[in-house]
Amino acid sequence: MPKIPPSGLLIPALLLVVAGILGHAVIAKPDSQASVSLQELRNFSEAFALIKRQYVDEVDDSTLMRNAMRGMASKLDPYTTYLDREELDDWEVTTSGEFGGLGIVVTKDKDDSAVKVVSPIDDTPAQRAGILSGDMILELDGEPVHDLTLHDAVQIMRGKPGTTITLTVSREDAEEPFEVEITRAIIKVQSVRGQALEPGYAYLRISNFQLRTSADFMDHLEQLQDESDHELQGIVLDLRNNPGGLFTAAIEISDAFLSHKQLIVSTRGRTEKSNVQEHAGSGDQTGGVPVVVLINGGSASASEIVAGALRDNGRAKLLGTRTFGKGSVQTLVPLNNQNAALKLTTARYYTPSGQTIHEKGIEPDYEVEFVVPKKDESEDSNQSIKETILEDNQVQAALELLKYGKLRQSQQEARSQ
Repeated sequence: MPKIPPSGLLIPALLLVVAGILGHAVIAKPDSQASVSLQELRNFSEAFALIKRQYVDEVDDSTLMRNAMRGMASKLDPYTTYLDREELDDWEVTTSGEFGGLGIVVTKDKDDSAVKVVSPIDDTPAQRAGILSGDMILELDGEPVHDLTLHDAVQIMRGKPGTTITLTVSREDAEEPFEVEITRAIIKVQSVRGQALEPGYAYLRISNFQLRTSADFMDHLEQLQDESDHELQGIVLDLRNNPGGLFTAAIEISDAFLSHKQLIVSTRGRTEKSNVQEHAGSGDQTGGVPVVVLINGGSASASEIVAGALRDNGRAKLLGTRTFGKGSVQTLVPLNNQNAALKLTTARYYTPSGQTIHEKGIEPDYEVEFVVPKKDESEDSNQSIKETILEDNQVQAALELLKYGKLRQSQQEARSQ
């Protein structure tokens, strides 16, 4: 079995499947709380028998039962999933940081008509091909996705490195769907990156939340502090296009910025174990320097926990555009034979101010749209990482906010002060 975080909770960054679990049916009781009526049990039994006898191809019992379990959860939400042994192995790979494919985090659209891109992953074929957060994938190599489960769609997108796949994509500002050809590759996710922007100001990028994210973050922060001749005066924390990841990693990153006992997040569900408050324990590891957090529509789940915690505790300002709005918590529950598990939505999380962001997202304090830098053909293509980062207009705005406490008139005015 994959290792399960100590809290038992996770926020899925890489959605691989849509599935379910049959569970134990009980015959109806006289009260209104009965879960399964005798008639419903008969309907299920009859359908099972009809498929066994009359379906055009022979299907074994275990396949039918697995499909029933998948179908049960697939109508609950996009995040509750049944995982068989192969899918459990896939999940373990995605949280460890290396896997094969295109490099996009996806979910199923509400009406199941398309696969929705939560965000492209940094430095992957999908990002280099121009795939954006919010894109709707309609077809994979000409095959419509509306009849596919999310797991099936992901399996099609995966493949041998070097092979290609054509995505038919719908985009909000595009008049018609268009095709994008992408070459598959081994995806290695570097969770944390750091860069000194100018003396006293650091840029830290978290692309997703993995097992080692917190330790890597502190290593980068300490390295930037050690290499600087000036005392740290401000941090730009970049959570754009970060689709989430492990719940525990989000708590650890928030803890690094907050004072002892400050509330990070609360979760609320139907069971006692689902009702939890997470507080900072170690104290602010950054010395209390000002922080600006960059967010956008690809910032989801664990990213929203961090952004909400830092903003609601007065520790940071948020700059960019509204986040994705994925505010539910999944618990990985091993099933009896240990060769399968249910990743079940057990709670929704709330920011320290008591606000839910589920299907709403978090609005930035300063709304600044991203502007793609203009490239001159005569420009040096070998510019440094620092130069590339500083070309980003949202990074420029964040740095300006840290240095002067406000934005120039040319930037979008503050949404709230």
